Amino acid sequence: MNRTATDPTGLTPKRANELEHLLGSLCDPANPVGATAVLAADERAEMLAVGESLLHAYGLNAEFVPPELGGRLERADHLTEVMRSLYRRDPALGLGYGASSLIAAVTVWTAGDERQRARAARLLLDGRRIAIAFHELAHGNDMAGTEFTATTAGEGLLLTGRKEVVTNLRRADAMVVLARTHPRPGPRSHSLVLVDRASADPTRLTDLPRFHTVGMRGVQLGGLSFDALPVPAAAVLGPVGSGLETALKALQITRTVLPAMAGGTLDTGLRIAVDHLMRRRLYGGPATALPHVRSVLAGVFADLLRAEALGAVGARALHLVPGTASVYASAVKFEVSRLLLEAMNRLAELLGAHFYLREGPTALFQKLLRDLAPVGFGHIARAACQMSLLPQLPLLARRTWGGPGTEAPGELFALAEALPPLRFDRLALHAAGRDPVAGSLHALADAPWAPDHADLRAALGDDRAELADLASVCERLSPVELGVDARPEHYDLVTRYVRLLSRTTCAQVWRHARPGDFLADPAWLRAALHRSAPGPRRPGPLPGPVEDALFAELLDRRAAGRSFGLTGRPLAL
Repeated sequence: MNRTATDPTGLTPKRANELEHLLGSLCDPANPVGATAVLAADERAEMLAVGESLLHAYGLNAEFVPPELGGRLERADHLTEVMRSLYRRDPALGLGYGASSLIAAVTVWTAGDERQRARAARLLLDGRRIAIAFHELAHGNDMAGTEFTATTAGEGLLLTGRKEVVTNLRRADAMVVLARTHPRPGPRSHSLVLVDRASADPTRLTDLPRFHTVGMRGVQLGGLSFDALPVPAAAVLGPVGSGLETALKALQITRTVLPAMAGGTLDTGLRIAVDHLMRRRLYGGPATALPHVRSVLAGVFADLLRAEALGAVGARALHLVPGTASVYASAVKFEVSRLLLEAMNRLAELLGAHFYLREGPTALFQKLLRDLAPVGFGHIARAACQMSLLPQLPLLARRTWGGPGTEAPGELFALAEALPPLRFDRLALHAAGRDPVAGSLHALADAPWAPDHADLRAALGDDRAELADLASVCERLSPVELGVDARPEHYDLVTRYVRLLSRTTCAQVWRHARPGDFLADPAWLRAALHRSAPGPRRPGPLPGPVEDALFAELLDRRAAGRSFGLTGRPLAL
């Protein structure tokens, strides 16, 4: 399965390779943004200052700004690939310098007026930061429980309350604050307010002590107390009372791309493990000669590929079928984060005592392991994604899962194809029963298959039968069974659905891959389907020929200095 070092997937924009080259070798101890410097900054619980300066010179913030406002945010999948260059060496730098501003910015692009959008774009293009001040410790992901208030005072508003555990709150030049603008309960009682800290009355703001964390040590997590801070009424994003709606729409973008960016963390974790186990001698040979070691490494490789496949299709859906993003964004967050976390933990088991050493060749692994943990609960928790998906299942079952007629556009899975502009105004709170990806499973199972792919067709035929069974169960759910107090077996329906969605995505990416591309090789699809087979336990070892093919590809990429993800692109090692 040897391939060239080019990227036929179309997922790697030229500027991603430029950033990779600019960051330089991760292994060079003299590189000021290499692993040695990254670990030293982590030990000091500081952001890597040299890294931030480099990213400022590169103009990373332009990746978060739409083209019509002077930026480079043309494709969500390209944004993901650019940011993987950071997450593969220092997730704290990826979040602390960039991704936190992206989370705030998408709310402005979604609901802001021309003046607000221009202001936010200028800040970012000047290399400044915008914070997203949603969280209150007492309420976590429950945004509707927000107690922070914005009350009318003359022609403006007064902001009162506390925002806590917010990235870059002390360092930001502006912030998007979620505030209660009406005391009544319900979805129309909150608004988003764009606050310019530079012009804010400093006597009305008090910085709270920094929150220190186990992972992402360099990220500045802070809090801010507002004491009747006056802001103009024009600071509200969109209509008053639309804050929750805007947040739920806009954050579909970041729920999709942030977990996908974190795939870069697993990429490096896998590389560290392979390098160590190739060097380690056990029973007269390298540790990688042991069947169990080979099996785990090949399985992690397969899980990284299927995580990136789901993330790539989710990102393309934002462009091609934005009205369905409420489903796919939650599915990506729920499943990709699980795959990444479980894979890193399996690598830690292989590394044994070496996984927690803070010095030596494997020292970066323990930092990456700690830094990856927030992918499961940061921004929004996996459990919250389950809660978001569950109420949509009955309508999806009735309108889409029942049979043919819901074929997805081929461009959704043809990763090399161009994409239309990202339209923030077409995001929706609910998919209204539309699910072109899972719906395409029917046509996929009935499509012509080569004789040597009969096993794949059989697996997808079983999936279609399971989708029909899932539909019959979900169609019977009553509204009282879909709330936050739903029984565990109902939340298990979400897990079943996401598993089928992921399997369908991998099969479609394989069928739409260009001939000669690694993604057109059935070995990785067989591995993905094996790894995602139903059952309460971890899947067993991959079938021998599949494991051999994946392990050979893994070693080939290691030798060539290419990434282990979908693109297989050259890295600065």
